[in-house]
Amino acid sequence: MKGLAQKLGIAVLGATFAYSASTAKAAAPEYGGNLNIVVGSKIPSYDGHIESTFGMIHPIRPFYSLLIRENPDNPASPTDFVCDLCVGDVPKGTEGGTKYTFKIRTGVKFHDGTPLTSADIKATFDKIVNPPEGVASSRKAYFKMVESITTPDAETLVFKLKHPSGTFIPSVAMPFNFVYSKKDLDTHGFKWHQKNINGSGAFSFVEHVQGSHVKGKKYASYHHKGRPYLDSYTALAAPKMSVRLQAIRGGRADIEFRGFPPKARDDLVKALGDKIKVQESDWNCVLLATPNHEVKPFDDPRVRRALTLSIDRMSGSKYLSNIAIVKTPGGIVFPSHPMATPMSELQANIAGYGKDINASRAEAKKLLQEAGQSGLKFTFLNRGVDQPYKIVGTWLLGQWKKAGMKVDQVVKPTTPFYASLRKKGDFDVSVDFNCQSIVNPLADVSKFLPSAGNNYANFEDAELENIYNAMLKAETQDEQKPLLRKYEKRVLNDLASQAITLWWYKINPHRSYVKGWKIAPSHYLNQSLDNVWIDAAEKKRQGVN
Repeated sequence: MKGLAQKLGIAVLGATFAYSASTAKAAAPEYGGNLNIVVGSKIPSYDGHIESTFGMIHPIRPFYSLLIRENPDNPASPTDFVCDLCVGDVPKGTEGGTKYTFKIRTGVKFHDGTPLTSADIKATFDKIVNPPEGVASSRKAYFKMVESITTPDAETLVFKLKHPSGTFIPSVAMPFNFVYSKKDLDTHGFKWHQKNINGSGAFSFVEHVQGSHVKGKKYASYHHKGRPYLDSYTALAAPKMSVRLQAIRGGRADIEFRGFPPKARDDLVKALGDKIKVQESDWNCVLLATPNHEVKPFDDPRVRRALTLSIDRMSGSKYLSNIAIVKTPGGIVFPSHPMATPMSELQANIAGYGKDINASRAEAKKLLQEAGQSGLKFTFLNRGVDQPYKIVGTWLLGQWKKAGMKVDQVVKPTTPFYASLRKKGDFDVSVDFNCQSIVNPLADVSKFLPSAGNNYANFEDAELENIYNAMLKAETQDEQKPLLRKYEKRVLNDLASQAITLWWYKINPHRSYVKGWKIAPSHYLNQSLDNVWIDAAEKKRQGVN
């Protein structure tokens, strides 16, 4: 799988700035200890089925199990999946690739002692795939190909698909697909998990002190024998990057799973030497500028097109990559993936990617004038997270100003920010993001579907839906690519429904006594913590309590 990861451009660097050759030999994992994590965002809710933020995944994922997951020993690969609650190998499709039969582990129990069976996993995916009216499901669109989910017995789960789809297994493996107890869903309702936790993961819930921390302790009956190695973990709330950096530098925290900008990495390495290890990777995450099509004048495609024409992505990459966790210009697909549109094609076919930014901005001004919106004034909603939201948001304001627009920025903490996107719709243009886990292009781009639960642009477009449905039914990449190009052009150019900024770059410094964790091309992956352990002797050498 390593070769495939390299082919896809997923640069996983065990960038050990201060490791001697003697440490290269793998040591046997040790048991015990508490892992301190710093988390730079609040928790909107505990429900993985509706959330899309690292602020939830990092503190909450260790409480839950999945049907299948990325291989924790090889998380850089976009195709290496292993069973979690199933047994044996991840099944292959039968009946022409339209039937997937999973055999479910026996003896698994939820943290409240309730036995886990195939009925619980069916109830979980029913909630994700076919939620009742009024119940949100952020990844519903990923499972358009599912026709039925059945349980012939307590140890068997069967997915029947409407047609073969290469996106099905990667979608099942997404880390947000927390398996819930059917008893909890039946007794407490589909919204209970937003405020309550009962999983079957490596750690059981101890406490959540708002604004302070989330605490989990080792679950002795965890179904992966011999794990977890840690006795506990504590996810410390630290919205400010400076606080997170100081926590790692001072030994009050061991790791931050989201990522730091280059200068922060360099400062930590300079200060800590061989006490720090750095892992780096391309990142399947991109910030968007999302206009609210229900608010005038953003119901006019000329106005939306002017927004994207004003953005100089190439010069932005050179400047922002030095100070923020963003780097690569691209389209709607993870830029290093073979399915991604080459920059030359984007420059030729998509508004806002041309080589002459002055010409692009002149066209933007002309479009605004035609729409009766010269000197357009609007408010940009941003999220109160420093990296990279505030930095990219400030940059965007400067880009739009150069095209004659006057923009005020409103920054909201995570919870009210999501409320504006999901419930209130009280924004003109908002920062948005498509941060995915498994690199799975056809599923990843479902974010741009008007019918997607996580598309906040508020519009309808039958043509876009039809292109996507045709793309799902295409069996080979040769068949999928032209449809994907057509879909991308419809999103970014014809509708200009949303605008891409820059793709992210992941830099994870951590204390060198933290072992077992491997970086992935997403800050959502490999967060079960069941493979992480602490080298007690190394921790003592560093003088960390």
